[in-house]
Amino acid sequence: MIVDAKDAVLGRLAAKTAKLLLNGEDVIIVNADLAVVSGQPKMVRANYAGKRKIGSALHGPFFPRYPDRIVWRTIRGMMPYKTARGRTALKRLKTFRDQPEEYKNAEKIVKTANKLRCRYISLKDISKFIGAKVD
Repeated sequence: MIVDAKDAVLGRLAAKTAKLLLNGEDVIIVNADLAVVSGQPKMVRANYAGKRKIGSALHGPFFPRYPDRIVWRTIRGMMPYKTARGRTALKRLKTFRDQPEEYKNAEKIVKTANKLRCRYISLKDISKFIGAKVD
């Protein structure tokens, strides 16, 4: 199943994707940098910057900078990734920052951010803030 993350709320996207993976589906997420996180942008940026500073540079925990890896890590947090079932489910997940040519016909399965009444910020902006070199 191909999922377009454009204007999708990150938590909702991750929850639905985790459920699909645990049920045995292969999931490919495209346009991960266009997913959004709801909340005051200043507070969301501070939260993600704080996650980057936890631990040490040698021993972790290591939190990603790039949007596709942030989506992958969020989905991993909603799965039992330390068990055999969770590990095999995570191997069925692929995330991409943009939309590769072979996945042009993406199917949307989540609500969009256009219906959100609160403020939100895109993963691309969060990634730029925490140090990723994103276009």
